[in-house]
Amino acid sequence: MTEQKGTTLVQTIYSQELNEEVTLLIYLPSTYSPLHKYSLLIAQDGKDYFMLGKVTRAVEDLLARKKIDRTIVVGIPYKDVNDRYEKYHPSGKKHTAYLRFLANELVPYLDKEFPTYQMGMGRALIGDSLGGTVSLLAGLTYPHTFGKIAMQSPYINEIMIEKVKSFAHPHLLQLYHSIGTEETAVKTTDGKVRDFITPNRQVHQLFKQKGFTYKYEEFNGDHTWTYWQPDLPKALENILII
Repeated sequence: MTEQKGTTLVQTIYSQELNEEVTLLIYLPSTYSPLHKYSLLIAQDGKDYFMLGKVTRAVEDLLARKKIDRTIVVGIPYKDVNDRYEKYHPSGKKHTAYLRFLANELVPYLDKEFPTYQMGMGRALIGDSLGGTVSLLAGLTYPHTFGKIAMQSPYINEIMIEKVKSFAHPHLLQLYHSIGTEETAVKTTDGKVRDFITPNRQVHQLFKQKGFTYKYEEFNGDHTWTYWQPDLPKALENILII
């Protein structure tokens, strides 16, 4: 099958919340037409999803097989590991400003520039590891803005558990959640080694108890793109379903 190629735009917007220029990778699928409305897939770790996750190829394949809705992909690259930590980690210095950037600056910009649905269920967030963490927190903070969340091996701590426990509107969110069975000793940005699978299984039970629309997958593998990349089409098909 000949791979269809869409258009990747590189744009920058200035964020008042973060007081910096933010680079965006925006993929318009090969069948893109301004006459149609589109779902948004907003990826943390944007460059990783484009390069390592091959997200555009996955989207084209799923579109061709009519498995997902028409979708524009927006990747937000991080500058370095420190920048990533400060924005994505629940205790990061720029974390709440980054959440406000996503909801109050990025979304209005995309809604103005592209023919989007302009509702929560028309916008999906995706991320791996801490990118999954910040995606979930954005959904819990702004559930009317981001209605669909995909987390690949998210970092889960007590702050996250408490936020899920206290979230009062599970019906507003649709979740995809995956974790590897070998994620028992993951080296994190701060140099520590952490067990990821135990807290992920804990929050999995909590998501079920709370009654979220929810799909959970455990894969045989560790905390790397070797396993996230083949898991990605499943995640997209789950949250971008027609």
